[in-house]
Amino acid sequence: MATKPSNHNLNVLKKPLALFSQSPMTGFYRDGYCRVGPEDGGNHAVAGVLTKEFLDFSASRGNNLRSIGLEPGCKWCLCTARWKEAMEAAKSENDPVVPKSQNHESLVLIDGANRVYLHATDQSALNNGITMENLKKFAAEPEAAGGGGSLEQKAPITPGTKGGIAKETH
Repeated sequence: MATKPSNHNLNVLKKPLALFSQSPMTGFYRDGYCRVGPEDGGNHAVAGVLTKEFLDFSASRGNNLRSIGLEPGCKWCLCTARWKEAMEAAKSENDPVVPKSQNHESLVLIDGANRVYLHATDQSALNNGITMENLKKFAAEPEAAGGGGSLEQKAPITPGTKGGIAKETH
């Protein structure tokens, strides 16, 4: 696999990308990092915590993450396009899957749902239609206040030595 080690990937805060989750093992390369390389056509860059609403939304769009054992509360590296689509659907009055409230953006993303961990979100998300403003709006605490998170930094795992490439339905 031709990809750079995660300690060379930067997060959206322009700092070294942090480990996000090893249980479940996440990331396109299944190494716990939301890093992106040339093989990752889905740009699995957004570090988020899954919610029932997001899982329902993703399944309604043809990507049933439950089929690979994910459930609400799992930390998962999300495709930037799907995260952006969910955010945009939250603003729309016309989406039949997205629950509405007085604040349409509270959808799937706000109300504890799909909080984003900036220190573990690959900077490539910013090249795929997601703004830093949007990411900060949905940032998990204490990151929303600029705290940067507290996930333990571990040595990077080189692709091909453990895990392999993610296989999800799309």
